[in-house]
Amino acid sequence: MHFLKKSAQLLLRGVVRTGHQAQRFDTVLRISTAVSKQTASTVQQEPQQHSSPALPNVAAESHISSADWKRELVKSLSHPDYFNVVDMFTVEDLFKARLHLGHREGTLNPFMAPYLLGSRLSHLIIDLDQTVKHLHKALNFLAHITFRDGLVLFVCRQPQHQHMVENIAASCNEYAHTRWWAGGVLTNSTQQFSYMIRLPDVIILLSTHNHMLDKHIAVNDSAKMLIPTIGVVDTNCDPRLVTYPVPASDDSQASVEYLGKLFARAVMRGKEKRKLIRGEN
Repeated sequence: MHFLKKSAQLLLRGVVRTGHQAQRFDTVLRISTAVSKQTASTVQQEPQQHSSPALPNVAAESHISSADWKRELVKSLSHPDYFNVVDMFTVEDLFKARLHLGHREGTLNPFMAPYLLGSRLSHLIIDLDQTVKHLHKALNFLAHITFRDGLVLFVCRQPQHQHMVENIAASCNEYAHTRWWAGGVLTNSTQQFSYMIRLPDVIILLSTHNHMLDKHIAVNDSAKMLIPTIGVVDTNCDPRLVTYPVPASDDSQASVEYLGKLFARAVMRGKEKRKLIRGEN
């Protein structure tokens, strides 16, 4: 439950963004818009297939000038698939990880209906072709965030996945919150931690629920604070407040582990690309 130090202006509902917040919001809006255009271009070429990062400063030990680094940041947004996320998985991989298995028909959230392929034996089946499209967008956006030195927070409240999610976050040197979420962690962080902190630049929700029907408070709080979210949305979830919804099963060990490790690989792709270009160790 640690997000590290660095000041972040608090934003309550209805309050106008000022200064640093407006800059961070404009930055992520540019990234998100460019990522959407990139993914659309990539889908045309391949049949299958906000929040808060401020532009990072170039460290003194970097082997690239500040002007060259800024040009590279702009170039990354014009590339259709700068981090080659299209090759990270196949539809067969998603099927083997059981991402297509939804809940029983009676638990369907009406806003998840467009993501369904059908049902079998009274259980809903998720359309993996749509999962591929949305997962490409999410992975591309995530890699862009870490390429710009953003902080990533993995969130999962389900007890059976807690330790696994924490280990996945540690494997890519990022952070995890898998226990009870105290109200105000994002919306009133200075009161929670007794000093100004840096909020995460993107939150990955491996489940948007605390329990079967109880939505995780981080979904609403992230939207209030303009922090973009990547959320795994099962057939009983509401995807409307998730920035990058990924329709898939959020229950089984196989599906959560597969998606968690896939997100961790995207995090590392962004970091490794950054180190390669900047000549960092």
